[in-house]
Amino acid sequence: MILYPAIDLKDGQAVRLLRGDMEDATVFNEDPAAQAQAFEHAGCQWLHLVDLNGAFAGEPVNAAAVRAILSTISVPAQLGGGIRDLATIEGWLEAGLSRVILGTAAVEDPALVRNAARAFPGQVAVGIDARGGRVATRGWAEETDQDVTLLAQSYEDAGVAAIIYTDIDRDGAMQGPNIKATAALAQAVNIPVIASGGVSSLADLIALRDCGAKLNGAISGRALYDGAIDLKEALKVLAS
Repeated sequence: MILYPAIDLKDGQAVRLLRGDMEDATVFNEDPAAQAQAFEHAGCQWLHLVDLNGAFAGEPVNAAAVRAILSTISVPAQLGGGIRDLATIEGWLEAGLSRVILGTAAVEDPALVRNAARAFPGQVAVGIDARGGRVATRGWAEETDQDVTLLAQSYEDAGVAAIIYTDIDRDGAMQGPNIKATAALAQAVNIPVIASGGVSSLADLIALRDCGAKLNGAISGRALYDGAIDLKEALKVLAS
């Protein structure tokens, strides 16, 4: 199971939000590229990037910070937030991203997801962010009636590389991931699932690894910044 250190970008800085609230942001590093280098030097295999401003704006906002990160790392990175048309997808992949994540578009524009997955095999993922089993979009600001599992299953034949499943109520709260819901989703689809939201300890990572559903990976942010998870130790445990 891959551990994806998260770098969430707000106003050009690396931050963490509490339950997706843009007004409740903690700045952890004013230099996101330096943070990315630190994660890479610790041995991570991937990085998970989010353009928080872009998720609300519907277009890239923290492009300069993302490009600075890409210019300093050699490990692959995936990015979500404000990616809602084919031109933006193509632009980011040409800039050096290994994978783009489509969240709002997965609900509002399924054709875009399918077209992009065909055009860029292995480089398009679907982000599913949920509260109480229902999907939220546009930076988690809008809740829908869309069921998480049904949305995921609708992309079974689309060729998407992964599903990033985030339990919003757990995100940044350091209260542990929603293992039951994550495992249930992973068992309901053949698409690789990456867990996100609430991973706050090495025990959480081990529980996700051993949950009975084969997860592709888990994303962690605040716990790495706060030191609740030692990245080198976690990578060693997950590789064993």
